[in-house]
Amino acid sequence: MKWEEIKIKYSGQNLSDFVELPNRDIFAKTVPFYEFMEEMAGQEFHHWSRILTSPSEHRIKILDRYTNKTREMIMMASNNYLGLTTHPAVVEASQKALEKYGAGAGSVPLLGGTLDLHKELEYKLAKMKGCEDAIIFTSGYSSNVGCVSALVRKGDVAINDRLNHASIIDGCRLSGGTLRTFKHNDLENLEKVLQSTEEQGLLGKLIIMDGVFSMDGDITNLPAIKEIAAKYDARIMIDEAHATGVIGENGQGTPEHFKMEGQVDIVAGTLSKALAVVGGFVASSKEVVNYLRFYARSNMFSTALPPASTGALIAGVDVISKEPALRAKLWYNINYMISNLKKLGFDLGNAETAIIPIIVGDEEKLQLMSREVHEAGIFVNSVYYPAVPKKLSRLRLSLMATHTQEDLDDTLEVMARVGKKYGLI
Repeated sequence: MKWEEIKIKYSGQNLSDFVELPNRDIFAKTVPFYEFMEEMAGQEFHHWSRILTSPSEHRIKILDRYTNKTREMIMMASNNYLGLTTHPAVVEASQKALEKYGAGAGSVPLLGGTLDLHKELEYKLAKMKGCEDAIIFTSGYSSNVGCVSALVRKGDVAINDRLNHASIIDGCRLSGGTLRTFKHNDLENLEKVLQSTEEQGLLGKLIIMDGVFSMDGDITNLPAIKEIAAKYDARIMIDEAHATGVIGENGQGTPEHFKMEGQVDIVAGTLSKALAVVGGFVASSKEVVNYLRFYARSNMFSTALPPASTGALIAGVDVISKEPALRAKLWYNINYMISNLKKLGFDLGNAETAIIPIIVGDEEKLQLMSREVHEAGIFVNSVYYPAVPKKLSRLRLSLMATHTQEDLDDTLEVMARVGKKYGLI
């Protein structure tokens, strides 16, 4: 049977349909969701949590759930932008830290878990981001949640770009403050929201935005937002998850990209993308960082980063500054792929960095395309509603410096074939 003739049993359903199913048994909702996922797997549409049996490099090996065999794929879904997960200096530093300090830190940072390695990493991150001090967390999610929920309180307002990462939104919800949003990169709408907060008599104002947006790959308009914020006595916070190591003359992120180092109130981010390990950070003034050490609950109540991870991160920060050729190769790959995908006729939205969305806009079509791309040996992520609006469902590519010309061309060949088959180009 041709794939386009397959009747998708659960067509039109998505993850949001299984969130609120009122029942006296709180487990009741798990049964239809399990059946939904089993049906997806049965029709080979389940491409979540694929199992890697190799490092997250430009070419990977996976245990394919549909054949139960190991196969090689071109990895186009990793955030390992500079290839640092297997960089010799990063691996060596991790091994040395493990041998010297053991497997874990043993306690939370505020009590007995702060190692000299942690302080060294915080110093390097603060310097990279042009700030006085920095605090590290065990994940990027916990750094955003901890920072926002500690600083924004009842009577304050957090104003988010509508496409901000979920961790920022969760931090706002936990804060007790008011949560407002403005249309993505829409400065006029941002100013209207700020004006309304003035009219409501809200006190502290924190404007939050991603530096590079995780679903669209575009860059925030930091200079203009900074100018607007000053008019309303608002502070600004930027999430550098997908910007660190990628943009800026020396890979230091969005403030450097706009030559605004030291002009951003809070610079936060994860340590799991270009820095290729795990963890998160917040860099700011020494007063703000000191406050977070005592009031950011996700830091206070989480055991400190393992020594091996911390050692690897210290080395990773050094590699970013000492090996600009990695970033240059990444940008060659970015420009090559964006240029050629556009020539083919794909809609890439406003993509301008290592994240490249291929807008499909039809979820049933996206399921079929996703399966064909998987069978062709290209590992990409499919993004459905509610992660994005249904009309903006997409295949999402993430590029690495370690992708070879063959990787890029093989991916383009598959995308061209599948895109033509399903009427995208």
